[in-house]
Amino acid sequence: MAKHKLGIIVGSNRRESINLKLAKAMAKLGDGAFTPVFIRIDDLPMYNQDNETPVPAPVARFKGEVEAADAVLFVTPEHNRSIPAVLKNAIDWGTRPWGKSSWPGKPAAVIGTSPGGVGTAIAQQHLRAVLGGLPDMPLMGGEAYIQDKPDLIDNDGNVSDESVRGFLKAYVDKFAVFAGKLTNKPA
Repeated sequence: MAKHKLGIIVGSNRRESINLKLAKAMAKLGDGAFTPVFIRIDDLPMYNQDNETPVPAPVARFKGEVEAADAVLFVTPEHNRSIPAVLKNAIDWGTRPWGKSSWPGKPAAVIGTSPGGVGTAIAQQHLRAVLGGLPDMPLMGGEAYIQDKPDLIDNDGNVSDESVRGFLKAYVDKFAVFAGKLTNKPA
């Protein structure tokens, strides 16, 4: 059975990000269906159309990794009731230069965690609005808001809460089927 190459983009550049922990848990839970590849965004320069030709080396690397992925999982925190600037910057670079977007045909899903019950929900709504403006990037429906708690997910991606682990596994499995239908690779 062919595994999808899943590009995982964490919308935080914080070393101890709870969303990075969530992304590691998703990668671990999806190991049977996906080959996870974490796509780095913290080294991308701020988007500026003046710097599109030639694209900076970190941007070329980023675009190549997105293009090599069969599907993309966005894992986002909330910053001031929206998505982090580093994530929006990566999305912008992925669409440029004009006519050379890296996003078309990439099935995508959105998930995130925050200490409060509302934070990532607001960020995910903004992210879905941004991604909805990208042509030919199918976005899986459904909401996935994980409230972070102490020791919920360890640094190795182990989820301590059985119900949360079950929810995350079901989400990963659903995304594998969704991506498989759109990439002509069975889940």
